[in-house]
Amino acid sequence: MQNRPHYILAGRCIDGSGEPIRDRTLITIENGFFSAIENYNSSDTPDPAFVTDLSHGIILPALLDSHVHLCMSGTVDPAARKKQLKLGCEDLMPVITGHIAQQFSHGVLAVRDGGDRHRCILRYRQEQQGRNREPVRVLTGGRAFHRQDRYGGLIGGHPAAGQTLVEAYEGDDQPGDVVKVINSGLNSLSVFAQKTPPQFSLQELGDLVRQVKKEGKKVMVHANGVEAVQRALEAGCDSIEHGFFMGRENIEKMADMRVFWVPTVYTMKACAHYAQNCSVAAERGVIERNLAHQLEQLSHARAAGVRVALGTDAGSIGVLHGEALVEEMKLFMQAGYSLPEAISCATENNAHLLGLQSDFGRIGVGKPAHFLVARGTPAQLPRKLQYLEAIYLDGSPSTFYRKFRREMPDHKMR
Repeated sequence: MQNRPHYILAGRCIDGSGEPIRDRTLITIENGFFSAIENYNSSDTPDPAFVTDLSHGIILPALLDSHVHLCMSGTVDPAARKKQLKLGCEDLMPVITGHIAQQFSHGVLAVRDGGDRHRCILRYRQEQQGRNREPVRVLTGGRAFHRQDRYGGLIGGHPAAGQTLVEAYEGDDQPGDVVKVINSGLNSLSVFAQKTPPQFSLQELGDLVRQVKKEGKKVMVHANGVEAVQRALEAGCDSIEHGFFMGRENIEKMADMRVFWVPTVYTMKACAHYAQNCSVAAERGVIERNLAHQLEQLSHARAAGVRVALGTDAGSIGVLHGEALVEEMKLFMQAGYSLPEAISCATENNAHLLGLQSDFGRIGVGKPAHFLVARGTPAQLPRKLQYLEAIYLDGSPSTFYRKFRREMPDHKMR
């Protein structure tokens, strides 16, 4: 016997499509799925016994973060960061659990981890996921690939001497859900727009992408600067991660090729706040110029129609799990995105990038009824994502969620 339909009366509904906010919406849920979404008509109200009145608030789809580092805490304490980078997987298990709890408390139900050198996230999934109360889907790149003696050792490994990138990938006995390649260095925090050369040739990247796609997986490429991004695009990658100083031509090419961009803007704003914690050579004025330039690129990407996915790089200095998604969304809006458009980048676009569109992305007919409830008005978003009233899973309020995170344990890195 099927369950009787249940109804949600939403004061406002942001459905994840990027379309304008809907007022007074009646949503029908049957067997854990959305079955109808209609404008509310008070003259045709269902039996009140089967209606949940959320007319005081906003509902929106569950959020996703397409670029995090669950092994890192986001602390600005240099000693704590040094310690966390030396921890083994055994010590990191409770840390990872805590970061997932922080993501969940902000309505994030799926994340894509950007890699860790010991593959602790893969081990976490094998040993821990399912035992914990937060139902967050975790995808991971496993161990990212970088060129020997180039940036990337903190989150990955490199091909051995005489070994090609494809051979290194094929020899990896613990592959992730996605393959991550690091094709540039970090942004300079002391010299504006300084670029590093690409780490891999076009042929190396192209060979890897072709092999990975035969296996039905995607390739995410860390790339900053014109040449590093151009090479990744020509190789056929699925997403550009960061993309600082990549230039308008690459942005327009990205739009034409339907490649996703994950701009991680907030990393630079956090560095501006904690400049000396990011680097002893950091210059706050340079960091602020880096931030302004990335916002300009994001504005151009919106105008060009790039598929932008919201990822925070949570775990970087000053970039806290869960909370950073709110800050990243604010910066998207500063770059010209409307609130519904910014939320779409964190929901529908992320769902497509992560291959989770059957479960997440939109409040739409036929989709699982996963959604968030925020009390108040749209003007209070995205800030209110830090104080969600409820998280619904399969049409019912999650028993895991505790309002205002009153029962959240302290998972700070010690």
